[in-house]
Amino acid sequence: MFTVLKTEGNARRSEFQTVHGTVQTPAFMNVATAGAIKGAVSSYDLQDIGCQVQLCNTYHLHVRPGDKLIKDLGGLHKFTGWDGPILTDSGGFQVFSLAKLRQIKEEGVNFHSHVDGRKIFMGPEESMQIQSNLGSTIAMAFDECVENPAEFAYAKASCERTVRWLVRCKAEMARLNALEDTVNPNQLLFGINQGCTYDDLRIENMKQIAELDLDGYAIGGLAVGEPKEDMYRIISAVEPFMPKEKPRYLMGVGTPGNILEAVSRGVDLFDCVMPSRNARHGHLFTKDGIINLNNEKYKNDLSPIEEGCQCPTCQRHSRAYIRHLFKAGEMLAMRLCVMHNLYFYNTLLSEIRENLDNGTFARFKNENVEKLDTRI
Repeated sequence: MFTVLKTEGNARRSEFQTVHGTVQTPAFMNVATAGAIKGAVSSYDLQDIGCQVQLCNTYHLHVRPGDKLIKDLGGLHKFTGWDGPILTDSGGFQVFSLAKLRQIKEEGVNFHSHVDGRKIFMGPEESMQIQSNLGSTIAMAFDECVENPAEFAYAKASCERTVRWLVRCKAEMARLNALEDTVNPNQLLFGINQGCTYDDLRIENMKQIAELDLDGYAIGGLAVGEPKEDMYRIISAVEPFMPKEKPRYLMGVGTPGNILEAVSRGVDLFDCVMPSRNARHGHLFTKDGIINLNNEKYKNDLSPIEEGCQCPTCQRHSRAYIRHLFKAGEMLAMRLCVMHNLYFYNTLLSEIRENLDNGTFARFKNENVEKLDTRI
């Protein structure tokens, strides 16, 4: 299922085989929260920008249009038109970030929908059932997302509850995969490491979830406002205790520099809404740094967003034209920029893989880690 082909330091070049196709890692997973990339980008467009994995959200799809409807329609792959691997986030982050009123107990969480206010209960079994209905390739375990910073005592109790929830997730996943009418009987389960920014909590939590022999492991609860140095420290502390024969996923990360640093620390998979979100506001990534197309200096600039870029946007349109679209309030501006930023991210990961293949990743990282995150 997962094969490490080559290493350079802690960085890994691997292949991740799934029922919906093989993922070359390190890889960036493109975030289609409600079944589409915000900015009028479809699943079919993802094929044109080098996407390997689409990420959809359990909570949002449960609330609207409903996971049972999606199951009746054949699952997420048929529903969205994407035929490659799909990872579904458990909904835990949304439950804790969007629900203003919530009650956490051992069984799960009671909260109100942010869409229509209706009461919802979600626990490990419910999250697994929803993700089974969606039929994703990879299901994420239901966990509690604790804000940083958090009191040590609460973070410790939360970690212990998350492990208990994970045991229940694994049991429910096994039950669901054995059902005759399940959409994807080969659905995989990833556990999530938590523990805020406390090294000892993180390490102990990782040791405990590693014993469950899951299909993959994620590091959650980072990139939520803490200094990036804390994030890098936690990754380095946890990595030695992550199973080496399983894929490693850093959730919600991040900038190109974050990704380069995390790859060097042994991470295989990434996702982040930032490239598409920033693109919708004209903030674009290039090999020379970040540009803001809203700036006056691009008004008469007929060059592409990035010289030499092979994305559909750069092959056809100028900075001046796209800036005009933003000023005119045209939706096309967002679409063109999202296409570029996601192409940039997928190409960056392809270049990381190529440099790992060639044994030149350390040099590639040193040349780009600061530059790519710099605003021009």
